[in-house]
Amino acid sequence: MTVSQPQLLIDAARKLSAAVSPMRFAAPITHVYNPLDYAWAPHEEYLRKFGGGNKRVVFVGMNPGPFGMVQIGVPFGEIAAARDWMGLSAPVAKPAAETPARPIEGWACPRSEVSGRRLWRLFAERFGTADAFFREHFVANYCPLAFFEGKRNVTPDKLPVAEQAPLLAACDAHLRTLVETTRAEWVIGIGAWSELRAREACKGMALAFGRVLHPSPASPAANRGWSEAATRQLTELGAW
Repeated sequence: MTVSQPQLLIDAARKLSAAVSPMRFAAPITHVYNPLDYAWAPHEEYLRKFGGGNKRVVFVGMNPGPFGMVQIGVPFGEIAAARDWMGLSAPVAKPAAETPARPIEGWACPRSEVSGRRLWRLFAERFGTADAFFREHFVANYCPLAFFEGKRNVTPDKLPVAEQAPLLAACDAHLRTLVETTRAEWVIGIGAWSELRAREACKGMALAFGRVLHPSPASPAANRGWSEAATRQLTELGAW
Protein backbone atom coordinates (compact mmCIF):
# COMPACT_ATOMS: atom_id res chain seq x y z
CA MET A 1 0.00 0.00 0.00
CA THR A 2 1.35 3.42 -0.96
CA VAL A 3 1.66 5.85 1.94
CA SER A 4 0.66 9.43 1.14
CA GLN A 5 3.21 12.21 1.41
CA PRO A 6 1.36 13.96 4.28
CA GLN A 7 1.28 10.63 6.14
CA LEU A 8 5.05 10.24 5.69
CA LEU A 9 5.53 13.71 7.23
CA ILE A 10 3.17 12.81 10.07
CA ASP A 11 5.11 9.59 10.73
CA ALA A 12 8.40 11.54 10.69
CA ALA A 13 7.05 14.11 13.16
CA ARG A 14 5.86 11.33 15.49
CA LYS A 15 9.31 9.74 15.31
CA LEU A 16 10.98 13.08 16.11
CA SER A 17 8.65 13.66 19.04
CA ALA A 18 9.37 10.19 20.42
CA ALA A 19 13.12 10.80 20.09
CA VAL A 20 13.20 14.17 21.88
CA SER A 21 10.50 13.64 24.55
CA PRO A 22 12.73 11.61 26.94
CA MET A 23 15.62 14.11 26.73
CA ARG A 24 16.42 15.98 29.94
CA PHE A 25 17.98 19.41 30.29
CA ALA A 26 19.76 20.72 33.38
CA ALA A 27 19.39 24.04 35.20
CA PRO A 28 18.92 26.85 34.45
CA ILE A 29 16.22 25.22 32.23
CA THR A 30 13.12 24.81 34.42
CA HIS A 31 10.54 23.64 31.87
CA VAL A 32 10.60 22.02 28.43
CA TYR A 33 7.50 22.03 26.22
CA ASN A 34 6.99 19.60 23.35
CA PRO A 35 4.05 20.87 21.27
CA LEU A 36 4.29 17.72 19.12
CA ASP A 37 2.82 16.07 22.21
CA TYR A 38 0.09 18.25 23.76
CA ALA A 39 -0.61 20.23 20.54
CA TRP A 40 -0.26 17.21 18.25
CA ALA A 41 -3.79 17.49 16.82
CA PRO A 42 -3.31 20.88 15.09
CA HIS A 43 0.22 19.91 14.01
CA GLU A 44 -1.11 16.78 12.36
CA GLU A 45 -3.92 18.85 10.81
CA TYR A 46 -1.29 21.25 9.39
CA LEU A 47 0.77 18.40 7.90
CA ARG A 48 -2.24 16.60 6.50
CA LYS A 49 -3.70 19.73 4.93
CA PHE A 50 -0.53 21.28 3.51
CA GLY A 51 2.11 18.52 3.37
CA GLY A 52 1.27 17.14 -0.07
CA GLY A 53 3.08 17.79 -3.35
CA ASN A 54 6.61 18.82 -4.23
CA LYS A 55 7.82 21.78 -2.17
CA ARG A 56 10.28 23.82 -4.18
CA VAL A 57 11.16 25.92 -1.13
CA VAL A 58 11.20 24.71 2.48
CA PHE A 59 11.57 27.42 5.14
CA VAL A 60 13.12 26.26 8.41
CA GLY A 61 12.78 28.12 11.70
CA MET A 62 14.72 27.48 14.90
CA ASN A 63 12.16 26.22 17.45
CA PRO A 64 8.67 27.03 18.76
CA GLY A 65 7.91 30.56 19.91
CA PRO A 66 5.99 31.06 23.18
CA PHE A 67 2.87 32.55 21.58
CA GLY A 68 2.90 30.55 18.35
CA MET A 69 3.84 26.89 17.97
CA VAL A 70 4.09 26.52 21.76
CA GLN A 71 0.39 27.38 21.94
CA ILE A 72 -1.07 25.65 18.87
CA GLY A 73 1.55 23.28 17.42
CA VAL A 74 1.83 25.07 14.07
CA PRO A 75 5.25 26.44 12.98
CA PHE A 76 5.37 30.22 13.47
CA GLY A 77 1.76 29.69 14.57
CA GLU A 78 0.36 33.18 14.86
CA ILE A 79 -3.17 32.27 15.86
CA ALA A 80 -5.11 34.49 13.46
CA ALA A 81 -3.03 33.26 10.50
CA ALA A 82 -3.37 29.60 11.45
CA ARG A 83 -7.09 29.86 12.17
CA ASP A 84 -8.31 32.30 9.51
CA TRP A 85 -5.79 31.96 6.65
CA MET A 86 -4.94 28.26 6.96
CA GLY A 87 -8.31 27.15 8.32
CA LEU A 88 -6.86 25.08 11.17
CA SER A 89 -8.84 24.44 14.34
CA ALA A 90 -7.91 21.10 15.98
CA PRO A 91 -7.97 21.18 19.79
CA VAL A 92 -4.93 21.66 22.03
CA ALA A 93 -4.34 19.77 25.31
CA LYS A 94 -1.95 20.68 28.14
CA PRO A 95 1.70 19.69 28.70
CA ALA A 96 2.37 17.29 31.56
CA ALA A 97 4.46 19.87 33.44
CA GLU A 98 3.15 23.37 32.80
CA THR A 99 4.70 26.51 34.27
CA PRO A 100 2.30 29.26 35.37
CA ALA A 101 4.83 31.69 33.88
CA ARG A 102 4.12 30.28 30.40
CA PRO A 103 0.57 28.90 30.43
CA ILE A 104 -0.77 26.98 27.45
CA GLU A 105 -3.97 28.68 26.35
CA GLY A 106 -4.10 27.17 22.87
CA TRP A 107 -6.37 28.94 20.39
CA ALA A 108 -7.53 31.26 23.20
CA CYS A 109 -4.04 32.74 23.71
CA PRO A 110 -4.51 36.54 23.61
CA ARG A 111 -0.90 37.30 22.68
CA SER A 112 0.26 37.54 19.07
CA GLU A 113 3.38 35.75 17.81
CA VAL A 114 4.96 38.73 16.03
CA SER A 115 7.45 36.62 14.06
CA GLY A 116 4.62 34.45 12.76
CA ARG A 117 2.42 37.43 12.01
CA ARG A 118 5.15 38.95 9.85
CA LEU A 119 6.00 35.66 8.13
CA TRP A 120 2.48 34.60 7.22
CA ARG A 121 1.43 38.14 6.27
CA LEU A 122 4.21 38.25 3.66
CA PHE A 123 3.13 34.90 2.23
CA ALA A 124 -0.54 35.94 2.23
CA GLU A 125 0.27 39.21 0.46
CA ARG A 126 2.42 37.47 -2.16
CA PHE A 127 0.36 34.33 -2.80
CA GLY A 128 -3.16 35.23 -1.71
CA THR A 129 -4.42 31.91 -0.37
CA ALA A 130 -2.74 29.37 1.86
CA ASP A 131 -3.30 26.69 -0.79
CA ALA A 132 -1.45 28.81 -3.35
CA PHE A 133 1.51 29.33 -0.99
CA PHE A 134 1.76 25.69 0.08
CA ARG A 135 1.58 24.45 -3.50
CA GLU A 136 5.36 24.98 -3.77
CA HIS A 137 6.40 26.05 -0.25
CA PHE A 138 6.48 24.62 3.24
CA VAL A 139 7.38 25.92 6.70
CA ALA A 140 8.86 23.79 9.47
CA ASN A 141 10.79 24.27 12.68
CA TYR A 142 14.15 22.56 13.03
CA CYS A 143 13.72 21.77 16.74
CA PRO A 144 10.26 20.95 18.14
CA LEU A 145 11.07 21.75 21.77
CA ALA A 146 10.71 25.06 23.60
CA PHE A 147 12.95 25.72 26.61
CA PHE A 148 12.19 28.04 29.50
CA GLU A 149 14.18 29.40 32.42
CA GLY A 150 11.17 30.47 34.45
CA LYS A 151 9.42 32.86 32.08
CA ARG A 152 12.48 33.46 29.87
CA ASN A 153 12.64 31.70 26.51
CA VAL A 154 15.97 29.91 25.93
CA THR A 155 16.84 29.04 22.33
CA PRO A 156 18.46 25.65 21.57
CA ASP A 157 21.72 27.23 20.40
CA LYS A 158 22.25 28.42 24.01
CA LEU A 159 22.11 24.91 25.50
CA PRO A 160 25.36 23.24 26.65
CA VAL A 161 27.08 21.33 23.86
CA ALA A 162 26.61 17.98 25.63
CA GLU A 163 22.85 18.58 25.81
CA GLN A 164 22.69 19.87 22.25
CA ALA A 165 24.37 16.82 20.69
CA PRO A 166 21.55 14.22 20.92
CA LEU A 167 18.93 16.89 20.24
CA LEU A 168 20.65 18.09 17.07
CA ALA A 169 21.14 14.50 15.89
CA ALA A 170 17.39 13.83 16.13
CA CYS A 171 16.49 17.17 14.52
CA ASP A 172 19.02 16.68 11.71
CA ALA A 173 17.57 13.26 10.89
CA HIS A 174 14.04 14.65 10.82
CA LEU A 175 14.98 17.58 8.60
CA ARG A 176 16.67 15.24 6.10
CA THR A 177 13.52 13.11 5.99
CA LEU A 178 11.31 16.18 5.53
CA VAL A 179 13.46 17.56 2.71
CA GLU A 180 13.64 14.18 0.94
CA THR A 181 9.90 13.57 1.33
CA THR A 182 8.91 16.99 -0.02
CA ARG A 183 11.57 16.82 -2.78
CA ALA A 184 12.70 20.33 -1.90
CA GLU A 185 15.03 22.30 -4.16
CA TRP A 186 15.73 25.12 -1.70
CA VAL A 187 16.11 25.08 2.08
CA ILE A 188 15.88 28.58 3.51
CA GLY A 189 16.86 29.19 7.12
CA ILE A 190 14.77 31.75 8.93
CA GLY A 191 17.74 33.29 10.70
CA ALA A 192 21.44 32.40 10.62
CA TRP A 193 21.40 29.45 13.05
CA SER A 194 18.60 27.71 11.17
CA GLU A 195 20.53 28.03 7.92
CA LEU A 196 23.65 26.64 9.61
CA ARG A 197 21.74 23.64 10.96
CA ALA A 198 20.07 23.01 7.59
CA ARG A 199 23.44 23.02 5.83
CA GLU A 200 24.86 20.59 8.41
CA ALA A 201 21.83 18.30 8.42
CA CYS A 202 21.49 18.14 4.64
CA LYS A 203 25.18 18.04 3.74
CA GLY A 204 25.74 16.12 0.52
CA MET A 205 22.15 16.48 -0.69
CA ALA A 206 21.41 18.17 -4.02
CA LEU A 207 19.95 21.34 -2.53
CA ALA A 208 20.39 25.09 -2.65
CA PHE A 209 20.60 26.88 0.70
CA GLY A 210 20.00 30.41 1.84
CA ARG A 211 18.52 32.46 4.63
CA VAL A 212 16.22 35.33 5.35
CA LEU A 213 16.40 37.79 8.20
CA HIS A 214 14.56 36.47 11.25
CA PRO A 215 11.25 38.34 11.68
CA SER A 216 11.66 38.60 15.47
CA PRO A 217 10.62 41.89 17.10
CA ALA A 218 13.93 41.67 19.00
CA SER A 219 15.70 42.39 15.68
CA PRO A 220 16.05 46.11 14.88
CA ALA A 221 16.59 45.23 11.20
CA ALA A 222 13.35 43.22 11.12
CA ASN A 223 11.49 46.09 12.77
CA ARG A 224 12.64 48.44 10.00
CA GLY A 225 10.79 46.46 7.33
CA TRP A 226 11.06 42.69 7.49
CA SER A 227 8.76 41.91 4.57
CA GLU A 228 10.75 44.05 2.14
CA ALA A 229 14.08 42.70 3.40
CA ALA A 230 13.00 39.05 3.17
CA THR A 231 11.51 39.52 -0.30
CA ARG A 232 14.74 41.13 -1.48
CA GLN A 233 16.85 38.30 -0.01
CA LEU A 234 14.71 35.58 -1.61
CA THR A 235 14.73 37.36 -4.97
CA GLU A 236 18.50 37.83 -4.90
CA LEU A 237 18.98 34.15 -4.03
CA GLY A 238 16.74 33.10 -6.92
CA ALA A 239 14.33 31.22 -4.65
CA TRP A 240 11.59 33.71 -5.63
